[in-house]
Amino acid sequence: MDWLTNPEIWLAFLTLTVLEVVLGVDNVIFISILASKLAQVLLLDIVFSIDSVITAVGLTPYVPVMVAAILASVAVMLLASKGIYAFVNRHPTVKMLALSFLLLIGFTLVAEGTGVHISKGYIYFAMGFAVFVEWLNLRAGLRGRPVKLHDPYEEA
Repeated sequence: MDWLTNPEIWLAFLTLTVLEVVLGVDNVIFISILASKLAQVLLLDIVFSIDSVITAVGLTPYVPVMVAAILASVAVMLLASKGIYAFVNRHPTVKMLALSFLLLIGFTLVAEGTGVHISKGYIYFAMGFAVFVEWLNLRAGLRGRPVKLHDPYEEA
């Protein structure tokens, strides 16, 4: 019972849980995009990438803490999946943004695999800026109404 009062274990648990949620949210978004094509959907995202598990194992000497963190992150994502699914399907531009992020990350991984180094600062800035612009669009409430840029051209 000594482990209950050890702050190192709790810090490892919280860190691993956050890491697993962050690494698993892309799975929830991707599954919600795919699931929007189905008539009835049960969103269950318990699939974790090998990278996230390897990262988690490398970060903690406490394997039981890692297992508990993975289970906690699964619970968080199961609770959040319905809301994420509804939000992504209500906003098609968010769906396009999420897919473009997946493409950007895939392109970056392929480039890194071929020896081309792309600074992560550029990637994160581009993604952050895109999210900021989308947030502004959502706040402006332009969804559902077409934007009128100019009057149609008429010949005299």
